[in-house]
Amino acid sequence: ARALVDLAPDVQFVLDHCGVPDIKGRAEHPWREQITAIARRPNVVGKISGVVAYADPSTWTAETLRPYVEHTIGSFGWDRVVWGSDWPVCTLGGGLLSWVAATHALISGASESERAKLLSGNAKKLWRL
Repeated sequence: ARALVDLAPDVQFVLDHCGVPDIKGRAEHPWREQITAIARRPNVVGKISGVVAYADPSTWTAETLRPYVEHTIGSFGWDRVVWGSDWPVCTLGGGLLSWVAATHALISGASESERAKLLSGNAKKLWRL
């Protein structure tokens, strides 16, 4: 993915699903390094979506997802992340309401401005909505 991004610096890319981490296997390496590396490219935005599909559907909690979501936001920064429901795929991991509740728990410590950027502001800019 990084090679493609580097070949097309004028193209805006969106990295879906926090880069598809192995949450169920609790593997953070090499995922963590790969996210850090791709986030260095200014033409890539990270999308916080779909991560429940990569967790154990019967046991995941917001805390299970926290290291992955926080690292993605920390790597890209609040100005380059967008949120997605990933509906209907999110139903494989507990449903939309569970994912929305987890999202709000995960960003509860963020400022109102940061939450607004993640949940709508950045998407409006990115997709010119």
